[in-house]
Parts: sequence; C-alpha cells; structure tokens
Amino acid sequence: MGKLVGFLLVVLVLAAAGAGGVWFYAQNLYAQAGPATADGKPRIITVKKGATPQSIAANLKGAGAIEDEFQFRFAVRVHDFMPGEDGALTLKAGEFAIPSAASIKDISKILSSGAPLQYAVIIPEGLTSAMIMRQLVGKEWKAAGGVDASIKLAGDPPTTPAEGVMLPGDYMVSRGDTIESVVQRAIKGQQDLLAKAWANRQAGLPFKTPEEAINLASIVEKETGNPEERPEVAAVFVNRLKRGMRLEADPTIVYGLTKGEPLGRIIHAAERAQKTDWNTYQLDRLPKTPICNPGQEAINAVLNPPASKSLYFVGDGKGGHVFAETFAEHQKNVSTYWKIRGANEKAGVKTPAVRQQ
Repeated sequence: MGKLVGFLLVVLVLAAAGAGGVWFYAQNLYAQAGPATADGKPRIITVKKGATPQSIAANLKGAGAIEDEFQFRFAVRVHDFMPGEDGALTLKAGEFAIPSAASIKDISKILSSGAPLQYAVIIPEGLTSAMIMRQLVGKEWKAAGGVDASIKLAGDPPTTPAEGVMLPGDYMVSRGDTIESVVQRAIKGQQDLLAKAWANRQAGLPFKTPEEAINLASIVEKETGNPEERPEVAAVFVNRLKRGMRLEADPTIVYGLTKGEPLGRIIHAAERAQKTDWNTYQLDRLPKTPICNPGQEAINAVLNPPASKSLYFVGDGKGGHVFAETFAEHQKNVSTYWKIRGANEKAGVKTPAVRQQ
C-alpha cells in the first residue's frame, strides 16, 4: 500500500511538472515579440465577419505578423487562464493595424478590444454640393493615426444633394463604408446643428426660416476664408438686410455664372450687371439657393452676429478685409486697396486673395 501511494505521488509530481512546463511555455509564447516589418510600419490585417480562429491565424501568418498558426491558436485558446486576463477572448471583425514585432498578446488584444482602423473623410467649408460629390467619389482618404493606408469610399454615388444641405467637417469611416453613408451623415450633421442653433438664434434677425439662414451663411462662407472675420462679415450682411440694402456679394455673381466653379479671373462689370437668380448686385433679396455648403462657424455667425454698425467691407491687400460704417469711409478703403494692389503689381508681388471663389 505504501509503495502504491508513493507511486501515485511521483505520478502527480511529474504531471504537475509537465503542466508547469506547458504553462511556462504558453506564457512565454504569448508575450514574446513577433516578427518585425522591414520598414517598422504596422501591418494592415482585415478580419472578415464570421471568421474562425483558424482563418484569422492563417491571415496573420500570410501577412507575416506571426510565425506559426498553431502557436497563435494555442495561445488564444489558453488566454482565459493567463494571469491578469479577464473573460473569454472574442476576436472582432474589422481592419486593424498590427504594430511591427507585436506579440501574440498584443495582437489578440488589438483584435478583441482594439478599435478598427478608421479613415478621415474631410469635407472643406465652402464647396458646392457638386464639388463635394466629386471629392467623395474620386479621392483617396488617409488612415487616421499616421497609419500608412488609404481607401476610396465604396458604392455608387447617390444623386447630388441640393445646394447647401451638407455640413462640412471630418467624418471618420471604415473600409467598406459607402459614399451614400457619408452624404447622409453630412446632411444629418447640418440638420442637427441647425436645429440647435436656430432655437438659440438672436432675436430680430432679418430672415424667417432656417433655410434662409443657411442661404446667408453660404455667402458669408464664400466672402472670407478667415474664421476670425466671419462674425463681422455676417454682421454686415445682417445690417444690410435690415436696411433693405442689396447684399452685393461677389461670390453670388460667380455662382450665377458657373454654379460655383472657380471663375479664374476678376469679375467683369457686365457680369456684375447681369441678372441671375443669384447675383445679389441685382437682387433685393437673398439668392434663389445657397451658393455653397457653409460650415459651423459661418452658420453660427449668421444666427448670432456681433453688435456692429458696419455696412461695407473690402480687401485690405494683406489677405483680410477692412470694414466701414459709411459709404464715404468705404470709398477711402477701396482706394487704399487699389493703391496697394497697384504697388504690388509694379513690384511683381501678388496681392493676397480675400475670397474663396
């Protein structure tokens, strides 16, 4: 009996020793550095929805992120028993950036709880809806976080939205997201912003609807590319509307001629006198539609302009504008601008542009 007990104890000791060896091997395998990339940049791995651990391991091996598929599957299988690890390991679908020399532990954490790779779709302020659609269809978008990867949006382009209904900004997308989805997000973005801004608008504004606010904001957006000037430009136009004055905004002439495409030259006097549905030198009201898609700052400036008596503005020759309360003062500013421009031309220096058209 004593010999039997001794034998069983030896067996248990040997089994424990064997299990400890396996345990040590698994821990070491789990944490050791993996293969490095030649350039030190991350590897981009795509995990399809419903992928099995076997197919994920094969994908990682094919990309060079791991050395052995069995080792990865083994380490993932014993994950629940590793010290400091909580809960079952569930690998997610998506596109992921795997750092160079990442361990199996690093990789499994990225694939289970990391954020899928995202790309920044940037819609600048002041573009027409047609311009935005061209960018969404044709442009490649860079990955966020400095990862060297890019995508084109998927899907067929939808019908170009009405002018002025999209909110410019940065929209984060994943590979496979569609043009339609970004367009709808931009439309909803403006709707949400406008609903809040309209509810908190300044009293006594000279327009009655949110659509008219966007119309005016689009003119403010095109009149200046300087964010600091937008409130004062908005105040000028609000003041003019309150007095029944024409807005006389050059970008509205351009929109009537080209639907917002760059004119590539100065506006001629005959074009200023030409009647269109947008030329505010000839209209006693806002244009027929917005002339671009205004950004948040232009919208807020129109709905809450600062207190100002300014009715005029002109370029200052340095890339900004100078404002005036009276026509006489404005005429002096115009004269100064042309003197600066003339001097620049003689010196072979280009006068900085003040508008986006």
